[in-house]
Amino acid sequence: MKDNTTIIANAKNTIIAESKAIANLANFIDSSFENAVKYIHNFKGRVIITGVGKSANIATKIVATFNSTGTPAVFMHAADAIHGDLGNVLDDDVVICISKSGNTPEIKVLIPLIKNYGNKIIAITGNVDSYLGKNADFTLNTFVEKEACPNNLAPTTSTTAQLVMGDALAVCLLDLKGFTSKDFAKYHPGGALGKRLYLRVTDLISNNELPQVTKNDTIAKVIIEMSEKRLGVTAVVEENKVIGIITDGDIRRMLSKTTKIDDFVAKDIMSKDPKTIHKDAMAIDALDTLENNSITQILAVDDSNNYAGVVHLHDLIKEGIF
Repeated sequence: MKDNTTIIANAKNTIIAESKAIANLANFIDSSFENAVKYIHNFKGRVIITGVGKSANIATKIVATFNSTGTPAVFMHAADAIHGDLGNVLDDDVVICISKSGNTPEIKVLIPLIKNYGNKIIAITGNVDSYLGKNADFTLNTFVEKEACPNNLAPTTSTTAQLVMGDALAVCLLDLKGFTSKDFAKYHPGGALGKRLYLRVTDLISNNELPQVTKNDTIAKVIIEMSEKRLGVTAVVEENKVIGIITDGDIRRMLSKTTKIDDFVAKDIMSKDPKTIHKDAMAIDALDTLENNSITQILAVDDSNNYAGVVHLHDLIKEGIF
């Protein structure tokens, strides 16, 4: 059994070997890559991505990346393609073929069929002199000197290189498309990621109470309002405009100095010109404001500074944004 030192060394060597191979890919980015990106960007169809074995696994991930960044893509297994799935390829589609050797039997059978249909082929291969490399319209070189596998057999470094080349294509395409975070949110509406991109302050405050007092209200009324609304804070308003804020911390600080609450009104202990956020701002912006100011609540307002509600840190935690 290998000792811990050997295990750690093997892990580090794997990561270092793959990182060096990936860095070397930058030397292979040339006019063929540029022209492939421009072609995908300008054509009207979809990207069909195909491969066999581990290359097929990489193809499915690249398909997912393309789809989520605004480039419609479909996976087609190379072996299944020659048994009926070639019907997935439409007239306006471009086909990306992924193969380390570029000479696998399935790929060699598939290439002429695709070319007969008139579709352009983009090769992602570690052998530009292979059948695939020579017959593709655009060839992207993913050559690696050796696999991270100690026997130089298991696809490791080579598949990582394929994945990175796919990411490079996707990033270049989204840049050309002017793909924004709003576009990204459209394709990722679920989970914490989606919420960070589309959830707004108004969505958070809609379920909260609206604690508020006037500047001349008694401290007793302030405490009752804060207790009933259970947000640990109340806005101080005048004609529905925010003029101050009182937190439970303000109440504690006052009581640490005196218990004669009848001697004070809201304006005596409120914080003037409190931090506010527009009700249509993104929820993630509210989180940034809370963190940057070391506070747990912030008041939401509209364009006219009318009081709209309270965003509490707990709201953001509940939504999985924090």
